Amino acid sequence: MKYIDEYRDGKLAKNIARQIAHEARPEISYHFMEFCGGHTHAISRYGLEDLLPDNVRMIHGPGCPVCVLPIGRIDAAIALAMRPGITLCTYGDLMRVPGSRGASLLKAKAGGADIRMVYSTLDALRIAEAEPDREVVFFAIGFETTTPPTALALRAAVKKDLKNFSIFCNHVLTPAAIQNILESPDVRKLGTVKIDGFIGPAHVSTVIGTEPYDFFAEEFQKPVVVAGFEPLDVIQAILMLVRQINEGRHEVENQYIRAVTAQGNLKAQAEVAEFFELRDSFEWRGLGEVPYGALRLRPQYSHFDAEKRFSMETPKAHDNPACECGAILRGVKHPADCKLFGTVCTPDNPMGSCMVSSEGACAAHWTYGRFREHAKSRNRKIEGAVA
Repeated sequence: MKYIDEYRDGKLAKNIARQIAHEARPEISYHFMEFCGGHTHAISRYGLEDLLPDNVRMIHGPGCPVCVLPIGRIDAAIALAMRPGITLCTYGDLMRVPGSRGASLLKAKAGGADIRMVYSTLDALRIAEAEPDREVVFFAIGFETTTPPTALALRAAVKKDLKNFSIFCNHVLTPAAIQNILESPDVRKLGTVKIDGFIGPAHVSTVIGTEPYDFFAEEFQKPVVVAGFEPLDVIQAILMLVRQINEGRHEVENQYIRAVTAQGNLKAQAEVAEFFELRDSFEWRGLGEVPYGALRLRPQYSHFDAEKRFSMETPKAHDNPACECGAILRGVKHPADCKLFGTVCTPDNPMGSCMVSSEGACAAHWTYGRFREHAKSRNRKIEGAVA
């Protein structure tokens, strides 16, 4: 594990933090959003915010695909799973995401629905092969990182001529969400947040590359630094962002050079393009309707589309009004600002998706004890972030 340990060197992290404190100008307040849930967990796990000066503030973004899935899509999946002859396959963290009126896939399974947790798309494919009398639906979610495996499963289904396999497609797109955060007027009830730059996602960028972020740097004059998941990756990215702000630059820089290129994984992109096309609009929890914010199956593969195959409808549903998950995903609130956090809402009894997923901000703050920080210190960190 020496290679990983090198990216978790505490002394080196403190040296970089001292450099940030030295270069951060006292007259400037720096507000940086880490989009990816993996970065949020790294920041919480290693206490990186504690190393930063008070005028360098981190804002948690909507980088958790389970968290951003709107409650109506959960309700639709539950309704589908309750139909006779349907087997719904899903990743484990989706099982406990609350739907309307306290429902969840886990509770539906306990009530008799055939819902099975899988570790990969190929697991769902194998179930469809083994049980030809069942209609097997894969609950496909995730950012650009998990879309290629879904495409490969579809390719295999075509090759095997599987008639009983389909997907409930909920794959969403990172660049569209970033643009929504920067310019959407549709979510003013949650508030807007001041953002001076972004830490670009790691795994997503291995697939799509750094080029899609050029638009944000040029159009919105916001620097983007793509970073890895380790603590030294993140804190170096923060230093790179501080330097861009100080120098009046707004460029896309790649800190994660060991895994990310400008063009990304062209083969994975080609697989996705073969089976998927853009949706005109898709709802994200916390962001509202995001234009071109998700994918759907191309018409020639519509027989694999569970929404069309089973005439699925997404019901209008509302989150628990006491849950602040939407505002947390947008970056205008901190997990501890939610009245439910740490009281009735815990990982054992989640009230919102941000506490369920391993990439959720609330789960990160609970797991690593960040909610115990002194209220005055916390308020100082988030003060001024909301514009």
